[in-house]
Amino acid sequence: MPERARRLSGEKSKPAYWSAEVGRKSNALDLEPDVFTQDDPRVIARSLKRSAEKSARRKSAPFRSAMSMLTFYINRAGRGLPAERRRILEKAKTELRRLFGRV
Repeated sequence: MPERARRLSGEKSKPAYWSAEVGRKSNALDLEPDVFTQDDPRVIARSLKRSAEKSARRKSAPFRSAMSMLTFYINRAGRGLPAERRRILEKAKTELRRLFGRV
C-alpha cells in the first residue's frame, strides 16, 4: 500500500530507520563482523584501522573513516548505550588516535 493511502486509511507503517542502512550500503567501510561488540578498546581500534586501510569503499583518509564509523555507531546507539559500553567505545577512540599517530 502506498504511503499516502496508508496515512489516509489510518493504517500504521513501520518507522524507517535510515541509519541502519548506512553501515551496509554507504561508502563508509567494510567492517569486520561484530567489531563493536568486543570488550577490549584496543581490539576495536585495531579492527577499525585494518578495515579503514584495506577498504575500497571509503571516501576519505583511513583515520577519518575509522573515527567517523566509531562515532556514528556511538551516536546511533544514543541513550540506550549502557555506560560501560560507552566507556569502552570512547577508549577505542583514544586508542584509534594512538594507532594513527594522532595523539
